[in-house]
Amino acid sequence: MSAGSNRGKGDKDPGNWKPPLQSYWCTYSRAWISVKATYRLTANPAEAEALSGMLDTCDA
Repeated sequence: MSAGSNRGKGDKDPGNWKPPLQSYWCTYSRAWISVKATYRLTANPAEAEALSGMLDTCDA
């Protein structure tokens, strides 16, 4: 992630920001979910929907 892209992301969750490269969505969503699971964090509906859509880009 470039410095400019990181600044644009700020503290936004996947419901409000996605990596600019769609080819990275699968990796990003899996990493985000892993952190949420590790710390037993919940996701709001918009975040969960965005993550679901990003997971749809993963190869079967």
